Amino acid sequence: MDALNQQADINYNVEKSIRKKFHKALFSRFAKAINEYRLLEEGDKVAVCISGGKDSMLMAKLFQELKKHNKFDFGLSFLVMDPGYNKSNREALENNAKLLNIPVTIFETQIFDAVYDIEKSPCYLCARMRRGYLYNNAKKLGCNKIALGHHYDDVIETILMGMLYGAQVQTMMPKLHSTSFEGMELIRPMYLIREEDIIHWKDYNNLKFLQCACRFTENCTTCAEDRIAESKRAEIKALIQSLKKINPYIESNIFRSVENINLDTVIAYKEKGIRHSFLDNYNRN
Repeated sequence: MDALNQQADINYNVEKSIRKKFHKALFSRFAKAINEYRLLEEGDKVAVCISGGKDSMLMAKLFQELKKHNKFDFGLSFLVMDPGYNKSNREALENNAKLLNIPVTIFETQIFDAVYDIEKSPCYLCARMRRGYLYNNAKKLGCNKIALGHHYDDVIETILMGMLYGAQVQTMMPKLHSTSFEGMELIRPMYLIREEDIIHWKDYNNLKFLQCACRFTENCTTCAEDRIAESKRAEIKALIQSLKKINPYIESNIFRSVENINLDTVIAYKEKGIRHSFLDNYNRN
């Protein structure tokens, strides 16, 4: 009984911190993204996709808090895919779900085994396979949307990565229609939330989440912010931090750059896969 009471106390304090101390930084920005990008509608049923990391676990708690406000009717399912976690990672995920009173539905796949021997872009293939499994299982639960825990920093890093490594201007959209699962939609309600605020919330509540539990880095079972991955995204993250020292508005400027694209000054752009050039209409003015 003492263990149950302690668990209840921890969850109470976590939820209280979302309502009080982190209301502006977390819940208000969560609600703003939902309203601004029209991520939820009356009658929706959302599969809140939980990987076990800090972002998706916080997203689940924010959805629970939003549900308490009950401004309109929508449903929630908390969906966990086990792509082949080792025993300790699986237990850590389940224990955190119990600790935070998140009633998860877990299904198992062998994605890690499927991509383990692939040398070229295993992470890309893994992500694509995960997305397909999530859509499929969400649909089985009667959901019409899946929610992923990508945050503001993911968005601006994606913008800069596209420019510097992909030679294109693109962003991570706040919502997308699925092209493979009819009637399904992907939403990103953490879109306006800063990663540093998520970390602050985690540390304030002394919570330990999975950071990277894939087969390539199985020993990484809990958060360790000082562990620097050798990846393009890590390079971009470091670049943004260095630019921020020169210009404190660099992050918001990157974010807003894809809201303020002036097609009159763009040499070429793509729409639905078709390339358009400024020359197409150059002599019509």
